[in-house]
Amino acid sequence: YTFSDIDKIIEFKSWSVRKITDELLRIDCSQYTNLGSDSLKSERLEVKKNSRKIYKAIKTVDSELGSRLLDAMDK
Repeated sequence: YTFSDIDKIIEFKSWSVRKITDELLRIDCSQYTNLGSDSLKSERLEVKKNSRKIYKAIKTVDSELGSRLLDAMDK
């Protein structure tokens, strides 16, 4: 799955909250690992923006974890 599949992943009824969260965090991790030292500042900002969207999506299925991730991002 990719970033564009976030809404679809959240709607999976057959997946547990843990599996949904794991997949969303895997997508987030994949974005950061694809950044390199030669990445532009705009690319880094785009990944950070996408992370915020992913963390908000996580918050819809696991409120506590989503809140913690968003709080950590703001620090």
